[in-house]
Amino acid sequence: MADGSVPNIKKWVVLYPVYINSKKTIAEGRRICVTKACENPTCLEINDCCTHLKLPKAVEIDKAYPRDFMQVGRVRVLLKREDGTLYNPAIATRKQLMLHVAELVPRHPGRTKKQEPAPSSSSTAGTSKSGKGGKKKK
Repeated sequence: MADGSVPNIKKWVVLYPVYINSKKTIAEGRRICVTKACENPTCLEINDCCTHLKLPKAVEIDKAYPRDFMQVGRVRVLLKREDGTLYNPAIATRKQLMLHVAELVPRHPGRTKKQEPAPSSSSTAGTSKSGKGGKKKK
């Protein structure tokens, strides 16, 4: 797989994190509905999700999203073998890939560890920040 697919990596499906980011609008590049999207996914999380889905993939950290060059990194994924059979029968299209990955990212091991302490600190921070209007006045 590695020898034959390296030159053809340009034909692989490109998945930018912005495609499945619930914090982005359609105009900013989100490609799936907000309810199915996840919050601020990273390339490495998407890469791990593709590993979990048993799909060949390649992370391109040096590549930026064309509409927003501050969004760095993308993942290239191969959905079909050379003979046309699917690597994962549940994922036949780019859209299905985005939906599956967006579903898996919130359950990513690195993310679940980060989120456990966060609700207690963010809830106390949310109560101390009673002045939402303060920012609007500026």
